[in-house]
Amino acid sequence: MKSTGIVRKVDELGRIVIPIELRRTLNISVKDPLEIFVEDDKIILRKFSPSCTFCNETKDVIEFKGKNVCPKCIEELTNK
Repeated sequence: MKSTGIVRKVDELGRIVIPIELRRTLNISVKDPLEIFVEDDKIILRKFSPSCTFCNETKDVIEFKGKNVCPKCIEELTNK
């Protein structure tokens, strides 16, 4: 993990501000959803991107009847 040297305090409501430099670098915009993970003693934030229900692929995923499906799985499903 790479240190940025940036330190932020948690406010009374448990919020922190992600600096604009990091948001620009990671292409995080206002209202973008972030996933929150915990690994040992670390909190990990990652920009959310929907993944395929069947294979977890995140590229070119579309929603079909409430499920996320990638083109490869759509092709497999239509060939069966």
